[in-house]
Amino acid sequence: MISANNVALAYGKRVIFKDVNIKFIPGNCYGLIGANGAGKSTFLKILAGELEADKGVISVGPDQRIAMLRQDQFAFDEETVFNTVMMGHETLYKVMAEREAIYSKGEFTEEDGVRSGELEAEFAEMNGYEAESEAAVLLNGLGISEELRHKKMKELEGGEKVRVLLAQALFGNPDILLLDEPTNHLDLKSIAWLEEFLSRFQNTVLVVSHDRHFLNQVCTHVADIDFGKITVYVGNYDFWYDASQLVLKQKQDENRKVADKASELKEFIQRFSSNASKAKQATSRKKLLEKLTLEDMPVSSRKYPFVVFKPERACGDIILEIKDLSKTVDGVKVLDNFSLTVNKGDKIAFVGGDSLTKTTLFQILAGELEPFPKENGRYFENDLNLIEWLRQFAPGEGESFARGFLGRMLFSGEEATKKSNVLSGGEKVRCMLSKMMLAGANVLVFDEPTNHLDLESITALNNGLVAYSEVILFASHDHKFLSTVANRIVEFAPGGFIDRMMTFDEYLESPEVAKIRDELFQGHAELSL
Repeated sequence: MISANNVALAYGKRVIFKDVNIKFIPGNCYGLIGANGAGKSTFLKILAGELEADKGVISVGPDQRIAMLRQDQFAFDEETVFNTVMMGHETLYKVMAEREAIYSKGEFTEEDGVRSGELEAEFAEMNGYEAESEAAVLLNGLGISEELRHKKMKELEGGEKVRVLLAQALFGNPDILLLDEPTNHLDLKSIAWLEEFLSRFQNTVLVVSHDRHFLNQVCTHVADIDFGKITVYVGNYDFWYDASQLVLKQKQDENRKVADKASELKEFIQRFSSNASKAKQATSRKKLLEKLTLEDMPVSSRKYPFVVFKPERACGDIILEIKDLSKTVDGVKVLDNFSLTVNKGDKIAFVGGDSLTKTTLFQILAGELEPFPKENGRYFENDLNLIEWLRQFAPGEGESFARGFLGRMLFSGEEATKKSNVLSGGEKVRCMLSKMMLAGANVLVFDEPTNHLDLESITALNNGLVAYSEVILFASHDHKFLSTVANRIVEFAPGGFIDRMMTFDEYLESPEVAKIRDELFQGHAELSL
């Protein structure tokens, strides 16, 4: 168990949270949510002891071990992948290192014998004899192949490093597990494995994630950072969303009723205060009016952008035909005889395969369609402020239009005059969405559009695409995004591709699709031999 007692944090005059009193209980998984900048990652670091709060105490049960997903990809560059995972259990790793040092000695003294006995007892108590097999299971589940496990971390790609650091955090059955964006750089298969792992995990978990499906699958509780406090709800993310919206609506309805009643009383008092026969009633209503109070509605840190795509005209029946398309990148064939016909009303999710395959396909199509690129840096290599940047894509409109549009995309006031070359990742994505909304296109192409966005922006984009009436081609690792937007799935698999008119959840559960996928994988393996 881990608890926060009267914990408070502020940056200058800005209060992040205050008087936080929470107990996080073993067997529960808490999703820590809040707007960007609300203090989610900071709160995890306070719990881990990496940062100090302004006041308050963090209490951890006796002999309880905390593991936290590390964000520094370069901290273990000189270590092997296997050792990096083992170092997740610091005490066990030290015992292993000392044990190995004693056994590698040329001469074995009596003192060494006594110490080795002590080490063996500690090693066994911490399940040291199962450590290597446990590390192998974790790495396998997270998609780190056997040939990578004895390489140094510096030889791995960034996404592979993140997976190893996740395995490090999960290793050794920690009593308290703190995970900050654990699904980053994971494919759908690895995310499903992690969901299963956490559902079986018996200890305390706190997780920060922008993946709504993941939060729904793993969370028993939601800890919401908003209004300067942290409120715990029982249930998963969807339950929190429904409950919080209901509470907000109830408060708004109660305030509206009070305001209406106050207006009615004021009107009566004004009409009859000078009427002798109604004087008593007017006085009585004055007393009632004095007792009426509007409940203070605290200002939420959450902000939802306004995302709506309006096509200038409807699509025809056949939008795009691709026949036997092949493409090689850096000597690797990423597309091989790929054919596709895109029809009116299609919302196609491209899944499976290497992300390079999908990105390359979208780049080839970009000459004909309105694309949303995964890498958007080239659009912001200038010294324009956001008003000037946006007006590039709405040449007939003035500054007031640009300010209004940017305000709906959460760039209000001075934010609208910020230079485009200093934007954060999430801000750039919101700008790119603005650019696409202004285009009035009837075919939209998105390559991982939820990257860098907070939950509120993801929800707004998700709703905008569900409501969009025309054609969408997109790639995403966000399960809920895939399952609510797509009506057709195209999967790239070794040896070919699968194309089915169905939702993503239907696709995952389809025995026919599973059989075709197995046949493609088997055929590819035979060809490779």
